[in-house]
Amino acid sequence: MSTEPISNLQKILAKGAFAVTAECGPPRGADPEVVRKKAAMLKGYADAVNVTDNQTAIVRMSSIAASAHLLHSGIEPVMQMVVRDRNRIALQSDILGAYSHGIRNILCLSGDHQTFGSEPNSLNVFDIDSMNLARTVFNMREKGEDMSGFKLNTNPKMFIGAAANPFADPFEYRVIRLAKKIDAGVDFIQTQCIYNMDRFREWIRLAGEEGLTEKVYIMAGVTPLKSAGMARFMSNKVAGMDVPESVINRMAGISKENAADEGIKMCLETIAELREMKGVHGIHLMAIEWEEKVGEIVEAAGLLPRPLVSG
Repeated sequence: MSTEPISNLQKILAKGAFAVTAECGPPRGADPEVVRKKAAMLKGYADAVNVTDNQTAIVRMSSIAASAHLLHSGIEPVMQMVVRDRNRIALQSDILGAYSHGIRNILCLSGDHQTFGSEPNSLNVFDIDSMNLARTVFNMREKGEDMSGFKLNTNPKMFIGAAANPFADPFEYRVIRLAKKIDAGVDFIQTQCIYNMDRFREWIRLAGEEGLTEKVYIMAGVTPLKSAGMARFMSNKVAGMDVPESVINRMAGISKENAADEGIKMCLETIAELREMKGVHGIHLMAIEWEEKVGEIVEAAGLLPRPLVSG
């Protein structure tokens, strides 16, 4: 982990507080008011807010631009960066550009394959993978040089994040992959949405046995369900998602009028369990196009007020 305080998110995690991050998807257009409206719903409830990078491979406002709009709204962004769309020249250029705008958190990702998005015939790039991207950001920060060895006039001091999916197969490789990301220089991890708590608990236990939970901040992903249909869709159509039949049945047993409330109740139960789990340092709350519920969930979970840090 980086020891020098870089961002508000890092300061909160370093203090041992239970951190909260949320998510903001940029619009399919150039109107910054969409980002500002989402920012208003999230402000004061999250320590930092992820800005997705053309999520689901659909053309949207750039993550750098939307992150800058969040900064102007008084919210610290976590800029997501995928390797799907840029070669190593563009990736490094965007890292420098983002830092120049005051962006201090980055989440290094592969990105959804373009065949699932709005431009299925576009060429993917994948010049480097997400692990190499994390290592590149680390070297730029710590060594002050780019991938070619050229010395930079200012080190882009980014708090480096990556994603982890405890539910992908083979399960025994999940902790090995986490260790590789830590070796690449990752400071914090945000996980896939958790519905199978038994499997997540086992993943955290194994990571703890390897000493990994002492080397990286792990933020557990939670997403409130709106309906049984959403639960089924995530189970059947979203790669890497593990939604047990018991969760689907619980949502299906509730009337449509009360399903959203039940989904939030389940989300709160998950957060309560995560707060007591050794090795979990916070939550990443992904209320997909449901930002107006973030404040309600954070408050009901007893996570207000958010800690203030100085310096």
